[in-house]
Amino acid sequence: MLLNVGDLVKMRKPHPCGSDQWTITFVGSDIKMKCAGCGRIVMLDRPTFEKRVKKILVPAVPEA
Repeated sequence: MLLNVGDLVKMRKPHPCGSDQWTITFVGSDIKMKCAGCGRIVMLDRPTFEKRVKKILVPAVPEA
Protein backbone atom coordinates (compact mmCIF):
# COMPACT_ATOMS: atom_id res chain seq x y z
CA MET A 1 0.00 0.00 0.00
CA LEU A 2 1.39 3.37 -1.04
CA LEU A 3 0.99 5.98 1.72
CA ASN A 4 2.07 9.61 1.98
CA VAL A 5 2.21 12.03 4.90
CA GLY A 6 -1.02 14.03 4.85
CA ASP A 7 -3.29 11.27 3.52
CA LEU A 8 -6.74 11.15 5.12
CA VAL A 9 -7.73 7.51 5.71
CA LYS A 10 -10.89 5.78 6.90
CA MET A 11 -10.39 2.95 9.41
CA ARG A 12 -12.66 -0.09 9.80
CA LYS A 13 -13.60 0.62 13.44
CA PRO A 14 -14.29 4.10 14.85
CA HIS A 15 -12.12 5.66 17.55
CA PRO A 16 -13.86 5.98 20.97
CA CYS A 17 -14.46 9.67 20.18
CA GLY A 18 -16.69 8.54 17.29
CA SER A 19 -14.48 9.49 14.34
CA ASP A 20 -13.19 6.88 11.89
CA GLN A 21 -11.01 9.32 9.90
CA TRP A 22 -7.28 9.73 10.52
CA THR A 23 -4.52 11.89 9.02
CA ILE A 24 -1.17 10.19 8.36
CA THR A 25 1.70 12.09 10.04
CA PHE A 26 4.61 9.62 9.63
CA VAL A 27 5.28 6.79 7.18
CA GLY A 28 7.96 4.17 7.70
CA SER A 29 7.99 0.67 9.14
CA ASP A 30 5.43 2.15 11.54
CA ILE A 31 2.53 4.44 10.62
CA LYS A 32 1.80 7.44 12.86
CA MET A 33 -1.63 9.00 12.51
CA LYS A 34 -3.75 11.70 14.14
CA CYS A 35 -7.48 11.33 14.81
CA ALA A 36 -9.56 13.85 12.84
CA GLY A 37 -12.08 14.01 15.70
CA CYS A 38 -10.14 14.46 18.93
CA GLY A 39 -6.51 14.88 17.82
CA ARG A 40 -5.18 11.75 19.53
CA ILE A 41 -1.93 10.48 18.00
CA VAL A 42 -1.54 6.72 17.50
CA MET A 43 1.31 4.68 16.06
CA LEU A 44 0.71 1.26 14.47
CA ASP A 45 3.10 -1.15 12.81
CA ARG A 46 2.53 -1.38 9.06
CA PRO A 47 0.93 -4.89 8.90
CA THR A 48 -1.61 -3.96 11.60
CA PHE A 49 -2.36 -0.64 9.89
CA GLU A 50 -2.89 -2.28 6.49
CA LYS A 51 -5.29 -4.78 8.06
CA ARG A 52 -7.33 -2.06 9.84
CA VAL A 53 -7.51 0.59 7.09
CA LYS A 54 -10.61 0.63 4.90
CA LYS A 55 -9.64 3.19 2.23
CA ILE A 56 -7.76 6.39 1.52
CA LEU A 57 -10.34 9.20 1.45
CA VAL A 58 -8.17 12.16 0.44
CA PRO A 59 -4.67 11.46 -0.89
CA ALA A 60 -2.00 14.02 -0.04
CA VAL A 61 -0.48 16.00 -2.88
CA PRO A 62 3.03 14.53 -3.37
CA GLU A 63 5.81 17.10 -3.29
CA ALA A 64 7.66 17.38 -6.58
